[in-house]
Amino acid sequence: MTAAVFFGCAFIAFGPALALYVFTIATDPLRVIFLIAGAFFWLVSLLLSSVFWYLVRVITDNRDGPTQKYLLIFGVLLSVCFQELFRFAYYRLLKTANEGLKSINPEETTPSMRLLAYVSGLGFGIMSGVFSFVNTLSDSLGPGTVGIHGDSPQFFLNSAFMTLVIIMLHVFWGIVFFDGCEKKKWHTLLTVLLTHLLVSTQTFLTPYYGVNLVSAYIIMVVMGIWAFFVAGGSCRSLKLCLLCQDKDFLLYNQRSR
Repeated sequence: MTAAVFFGCAFIAFGPALALYVFTIATDPLRVIFLIAGAFFWLVSLLLSSVFWYLVRVITDNRDGPTQKYLLIFGVLLSVCFQELFRFAYYRLLKTANEGLKSINPEETTPSMRLLAYVSGLGFGIMSGVFSFVNTLSDSLGPGTVGIHGDSPQFFLNSAFMTLVIIMLHVFWGIVFFDGCEKKKWHTLLTVLLTHLLVSTQTFLTPYYGVNLVSAYIIMVVMGIWAFFVAGGSCRSLKLCLLCQDKDFLLYNQRSR
């Protein structure tokens, strides 16, 4: 991988996430803390799922190709379940902290759960994207083939766009997930889990990276629209925002819930 290809892929993968961080989080120290905490929760979920997967792999002690593939699928499923479990744990932590602050000082304005959902989702997404990108970079150094289905001329470009999708999906999943927890709509949490599983396992279903990418983008668009309306957006507010006439759009005037 040349330097130009590397920086190009990095820009594609992390450009939008960096823009979101700079314009919506970087100026508020509290939001930065929540984002780092969210990234830490994602990292711990990956660590625990990796430990479980390694133990299962050692116990099976089978080097057959099909068995190794099934173990890899099991590892992905386990990782997704742990991520969503830790997303719920992070929600409970933030909810408890918010309620504690309100009980201590009722007049103090606390961050809304919608805002915390966005920030935590971006934290999950950035850490997931960094891990995915570093993993792809290590694959490029060899030895062996790149990708599950072998090398592909467009593998690194597809990986960059897929990393972008995963980052944005974590933001949308976080918003929808927190809203489902707030309103006790458990089917919403199940939907987040199932779409996360679908995006993460589709690579095993087809060797065509382009097909996987298109389906992932379709899911991202659907979840993005859902998250937009869940966060309090509307067609009118979107129009005003695009025309730069709505200064209170989304993050700028979040009220406590």
